[in-house]
Amino acid sequence: MELTDDGTCFVCGKGNPHGLRLDFRASNGHASTVYLPDKRHQGYRGILHGGLISTLIDEAAVKAASSLGIQAVTVELRVRFRNPLIIGNPCEIEATVRPLRGRLIAGTATVKKTDGTLVAEGELKLFRR
Repeated sequence: MELTDDGTCFVCGKGNPHGLRLDFRASNGHASTVYLPDKRHQGYRGILHGGLISTLIDEAAVKAASSLGIQAVTVELRVRFRNPLIIGNPCEIEATVRPLRGRLIAGTATVKKTDGTLVAEGELKLFRR
């Protein structure tokens, strides 16, 4: 399967009117962005949905791989949730990747409140396409 970016990615696609449209800064195997949680993306009242937190971690790791010139997809994702993220409070997402062996890439990512409180941390394995 060929992987083609058509500008409508849910997380970063500028052509997706229902997406998050996030801008990532990425270089040397590291990617980061800031996200302001919206009520449309809540789980329990006033709290960002955990699935969306996982999505942010996944996207950040793929962007980090892309900064190394590697087109990759996530094949394994483990997320540990530490604290809730309240709707309307911005968070910072950061990821770092490094090649493992063959076509595998290891990644780590965090979601933190702007005061540094850890919301979630992820460990990922990506597959080089």
